[in-house]
Amino acid sequence: MQLTVATLGRPHGLRGELALDVRTDRPEDRFAVGAVLQTVPAAVGPLTVRATRVLNGRWYASFAEIGDRTRAEEVRGVELVVEAEVSDEEDAWYPHELVGLRAERPDGELVGEVVGLEHLPAQDALLIREPDGARTLVPFVRAIVPVVDVPGGRVVVDAPQGLLAADAPADEEDDADDGAARPKA
Repeated sequence: MQLTVATLGRPHGLRGELALDVRTDRPEDRFAVGAVLQTVPAAVGPLTVRATRVLNGRWYASFAEIGDRTRAEEVRGVELVVEAEVSDEEDAWYPHELVGLRAERPDGELVGEVVGLEHLPAQDALLIREPDGARTLVPFVRAIVPVVDVPGGRVVVDAPQGLLAADAPADEEDDADDGAARPKA
């Protein structure tokens, strides 16, 4: 299984340097000078790290195979990937470990299945396919997802009312709504 460690962002300068949208907690190791990274799509790579730097908290990299801005524009959006390992941290998981897990409420009621992990600006979110086919983003924070049991094949989702599509009230015809104006109470 391949794990995305970064996505190539916009070019920076004329010599092919690119901003990186980093998806690893070990960028110093993953983007060390001389590191060879596979790509998605595979036809673009592999790419060999020539240099990296951090400017205002943002990672930039140049690669031996990308020598100018034109080529850098062509590879924008390409993912840098490595072969995935199993996470050895108690409260950290790779996306591929979460996909396919059963999502259930604290009482065991089926909520759906985890089909992905989205990296949003505020926090990560689990993408859950509910039994009716609806896809719902659930903030991946301990208060809402208190249990991740990869060996047991499940996550517990303690979602606030209204977050899940299954919580939405059924469409009921409102006999009182015939379009007539009503006095304010």
